[in-house]
Amino acid sequence: MKYDLEERTAIFSEKIIDLCKQTSKSIITLPIIDQLIRAGTSIGANYTEANGASSKKDFRNKIFICKKEAMETKYWLRLLAKTTNSFTEQYKNLWNEAHQLTLIFSKITKSSQ
Repeated sequence: MKYDLEERTAIFSEKIIDLCKQTSKSIITLPIIDQLIRAGTSIGANYTEANGASSKKDFRNKIFICKKEAMETKYWLRLLAKTTNSFTEQYKNLWNEAHQLTLIFSKITKSSQ
C-alpha cells in the first residue's frame, strides 16, 4: 500500500468541512468554525506547497507550518466540542488524526534539518 500524505491531508480537510457544515451556527460557534476550517484545511494546502518547494529551506518552512496548523486544529476542535457539548466519536477521531498529523510533521521537520 502506498502511503499518500497529500491524500490523507485532503481527506482530513474534507472531514473538517463536513463537521463544520453539520454544526449549528450561533454567535459563539461561527468564529470557531471559521478558525477550524482555516487551520484544518491549511494542513493539506501547505503540504502540497511543500512538495513543490523551491529549496530545502522552503520545504522545511512549509512542513513546520503544517505542524503548527495541525496543533491549532486540535485547539479549535476542542473548543467547538466544548461549545456544542458534542464530544462524539467524530470529534475524537478528528482530534486523533490532527494529533497524528502533528507527530508526522514534527518528525519530517526534525529529519529535514
